[in-house]
Amino acid sequence: MTLSNPSLDIERDPRWAALCARDHAADGRFVYSVKTTGVYCRPSCAARRPLARNVRFHATPDEAERAGFRACRRCHPRRAAQAIRFAIGDSSLGLVLVAQGDAGLRAVLFGDDAGELVRDLQSRLPDAALAVDAGGVHAVLEAVVDCVEAPHLTLDIPLDLQGTAFQVKVWQALRRVPAGSTVSYGELARRLGVPDSARAIAAACAANPLAVAIPCHRVIAADGGLSGYRWGVARKRTLLQREARA
Repeated sequence: MTLSNPSLDIERDPRWAALCARDHAADGRFVYSVKTTGVYCRPSCAARRPLARNVRFHATPDEAERAGFRACRRCHPRRAAQAIRFAIGDSSLGLVLVAQGDAGLRAVLFGDDAGELVRDLQSRLPDAALAVDAGGVHAVLEAVVDCVEAPHLTLDIPLDLQGTAFQVKVWQALRRVPAGSTVSYGELARRLGVPDSARAIAAACAANPLAVAIPCHRVIAADGGLSGYRWGVARKRTLLQREARA
């Protein structure tokens, strides 16, 4: 039996590197708590670096506080809202919202109502400072729509992957599934060395915030069925059909 090493798991998480570097660009993307102090901080906090075994990562200050931690009085993590620029455009699969921060693309969302798309973005990034089409996001939107219309194209835009270490591992694996190909949840689990985690793989796919950029539409059920898709099976079918014809 292989025992998990909490310190090693933390040190492998990309957020640990941001914490160690006191990376201001990571502020607003997550916070970290320290078990021995009961405090949570933003990544750039100037406080002494904690031991990895005492650290936990949280997506938002609210999540850290629900876990019983209090805000650091030195770095004031609730004031660390990251600026996120977004734009909404039309595609043959409905409306598309793209959102981008300084570190890369944060969200690509499909929908049929602009207001609902914005609310979805707000629920995913509750602590972000959202700005409509600031900073030239329309160029990114056009590139994403091109990939919607021709999903075999490569989206050459940096992605800012925010999730658990397992989710990020799954999302990175999905980006290696070539256009025109599909993989089952079970097969993807085996490729990642976690053969009994097909359900966890499915959950990570469902949590994917970057439609098309992270091609979770290429994951299918073991029997070849399309199964679920966060943005509707009809959209999934269309994307796969377009890739098959390319």
